[in-house]
This record gives sequence, structure tokens and C-alpha cells, in this order.
Amino acid sequence: MSGWLAIAGLGPGAEELITPEVTDALAQATDLIGYARYVARVPERAGLTRHGSDNREELDRASLALRLAAEGKRVVVVSSGDPGVFAMAAAVFEAVEVGESSWRDLDIRVLPGISAMFAAAARIGAPLGHDFCAINLSDNLKPWELVERRLRLAAQADFVIALYNPLSSARPWQLGRAFELLREELPESVPVIFASAVSDISEAIETVTLRDAVADRADMRTLVLIGSSRTRLIPRASGKPFVYTPRSAGSSS
Repeated sequence: MSGWLAIAGLGPGAEELITPEVTDALAQATDLIGYARYVARVPERAGLTRHGSDNREELDRASLALRLAAEGKRVVVVSSGDPGVFAMAAAVFEAVEVGESSWRDLDIRVLPGISAMFAAAARIGAPLGHDFCAINLSDNLKPWELVERRLRLAAQADFVIALYNPLSSARPWQLGRAFELLREELPESVPVIFASAVSDISEAIETVTLRDAVADRADMRTLVLIGSSRTRLIPRASGKPFVYTPRSAGSSS
């Protein structure tokens, strides 16, 4: 049987948020490749070889997956959320572009998953109801100056902004700096949503204003949503408001 490679998104955490398409690919796979924490989310079974690795070994993982598929294996590379959003799909295609010419003819499929920003938005209402963007705060693969420029321009354009990888032990200051910059461009009353471990048993979601947003509320499992000037809150008796951004931005000038 000829090999194939599927790059699959496991969603934000809960098993019921994994798509049937991904579940089917995992059931057929001979080899499972990914960051060790994500590989551990897939149950062990007979006939499945697991290849877990460190979080910063994306290109090595991609090359291994392509080699195994070329050997006739049925390979699934897993990411959390959606594999095309700051995840393994781009790494695999980067490896295809610079690697063996025969890899370009492999059966490679990207299987979408539910990204953190969509899972978090669904928990609180519809904050992504109008134009939005996603920015990765990690500067491992790009200079911090570029991150700041993109944050400032996104705020000036009045996008709702989803912040991925907001901080880590190696870079604990970046989210705080991002809040400082955004306060220079946005009303301090815009809502900020901290959504941690969405769909997991330890899920925690908090809505504050940009004025009151503090970086130590987040960790690497947190998705931070910054509202636009048009984002609205609907108060509720529970104290947890609905948050949404109207679909219309009004007439253009």
C-alpha cells in the first residue's frame, strides 16, 4: 500500500472537538508524529508507532514524516488547534520545498481543526463577528520589532486581535509590552478576554478592560483576544457577559 501524510489538527483540547476526518486518519495511521504533549493526547494502540519530540523541532519532525510516508507508511503529524495556524502544516511544506524532489509527489493532506481563537470566541459569544487578525507573540522565528509593528498596525486598523503564544518562562515580558503598545492605539475600555485551556477541565475565561489587563493572567495555554473599538459586552446576571463584535462597521466615509 502506498504511503500518505496527513497533517491534522487535534482542536483545543476536548475529544469531542476533534473532527471525524481527523479521527479516521488517526485510526488508519501507522506512525504518529508531533510535539510530545500533543502526541500524548492520542491513545496508544497496536500498530501505531509514536514519535514525540521537543516543541522546537518542527523541521526535523516534518522531514521524518516525509521520509516515513515515502517509505510507504501512513503518517499523521498532529498539532493542537488547526495545523495551518502557527503550527505544523507550514513546517511540512517548508520541508517539501527544500527537501527531496520526490516528496512533492507524495499524498499530503491537511486536515483542519478548531483553532484556539474560534473555540475561545464560541465560549463567550461572537467577538470575531467582524474583521479580525491573529498574531503570534513568540519571537522565536521573527524579530520582536516586527511583532510590535504588526500589533500597532492591527490596532490602528481597529481589528479584533487574537494573540497566540502570549508568554513563556523564556520571554515573560512580551505580553506586558504588547498591552502597553495597544493602550497607545486603542481606547482603554475595549474588552480583553483571557481564555485558558479552552474545553479542558481546567478551562478559565475572564473578560476585563484593556486598562485592567495584566500579563501574569496568561500562560502558554492562554489565548488572548483584544476587542476592537466596536466590540460590545452584554451584561448577564451570572457576571459573565456575552461579548460580540457587530457585523456592520457602518457606512464608509
